[in-house]
Amino acid sequence: MKIKLAYGEGQLEVEFPQDRTVVIEPTAISALPDERAALMAALDQPIGAPALRSLVHRAARVTIVFTDITRATPNRRLIPWLLEYLSSLIPRENITLLNGLGTHRPNTRAELENLLTPGVVENYRVLNHEPDNLAAHVQLGVTRDGTPALLNRHLVETDVRIITGFIEPHFFAGFSGGPKGIMPGLAHLQTVMSNHGARNIGDANSAFGITKGNPIWEEMRDIALRAGPSFLLNVALNDERRITGLFAGDLLTAHRVGIEFVRRSAMQPVGELFDVVVTTNSGYPLDLNLYQGVKGLSAGARILKRGGTLILAAECREGVPANSPMDKLLRSVSSPEEVLALLASSGEARAEQWQAQILALIQRRAHILVYSSLPDEIVRAAHLEPCRDISATVADVLNKRGKQARVAVLPQGPLTIPYLKQDAN
Repeated sequence: MKIKLAYGEGQLEVEFPQDRTVVIEPTAISALPDERAALMAALDQPIGAPALRSLVHRAARVTIVFTDITRATPNRRLIPWLLEYLSSLIPRENITLLNGLGTHRPNTRAELENLLTPGVVENYRVLNHEPDNLAAHVQLGVTRDGTPALLNRHLVETDVRIITGFIEPHFFAGFSGGPKGIMPGLAHLQTVMSNHGARNIGDANSAFGITKGNPIWEEMRDIALRAGPSFLLNVALNDERRITGLFAGDLLTAHRVGIEFVRRSAMQPVGELFDVVVTTNSGYPLDLNLYQGVKGLSAGARILKRGGTLILAAECREGVPANSPMDKLLRSVSSPEEVLALLASSGEARAEQWQAQILALIQRRAHILVYSSLPDEIVRAAHLEPCRDISATVADVLNKRGKQARVAVLPQGPLTIPYLKQDAN
């Protein structure tokens, strides 16, 4: 059987043995027939909040938060429609568009034009979040470990906050969207490192699909609320990046409704663990780099037998990225176990250590191969094994493991979260 895997901006067709393969995908949900009309209606009939137009007055300063190039949010549609809605309520000079980078790199003007349309970038104030700039932040208390809780000054000092984004399962925050658009989206690096510290990452509740009792998500929520009331505009998407659900209104109430909508589609039960799991990182833009690829690996690892083979298909056109904190951390050690030992023994937090930690924990129980555009030496420097032929690799592993061995395929990667039927998730 030939299966199309999400890969880069296209698909990778791979052949698998018909009688030994299980394909796991989200439950199909039809796209909204008129996305723009649905958005306008959602803004006027929000969940747990007054209509957006009632919150905005002519003198109001409005800050709209949008997701960066590593996210699949359909910003090119959402943001122009949102600005159209606001156009009769406030002058455009009162509006700031703020790129919720988290700790990612700033986006270039060309990238912003691709995200938002050239017209929006030309006619509105568009800013990248600055996670390293203390002066660009306001302190709102502290995190649970006493680190200053610092959020973007533009967000805190505005009159109306609108947080856009999309909801999908997240490998350690439970679900994306909602308060995550503020924290870590608009938080200072030291605040993010505190929240994403080794103890929190290692907590059993810091996992796909869990928010209640998840120390990472609960702290994100608490810090996000300190900024003041925020109006949410989140979407759910299908594999064609069409909108299947719109969730506008109160930051937490609307997000909670969106979570349950996404959970019904994304969380897929299976009856057994597999000898081989092939996953993706849901294609572009999430498979831009290996850093993001840990999400796809985390999804696949949930249903893999201990000692099994886990294969990630992710284009990684931007590398690890090269010279990123994760790249430097992985190159500084000789093995995944050394990553874990370093994080356990050092009291100093490192940027992006959370991704390296999760990757190393997966490597304790899985043999990981990566099919990508990366040179083999880059993959090996990350303590991973290159894969040049997924079909042949799967056939070889199944042959060695015997007639009962089976392979699971996640064509959309972390947009599908498989779990054992007896799992509480």
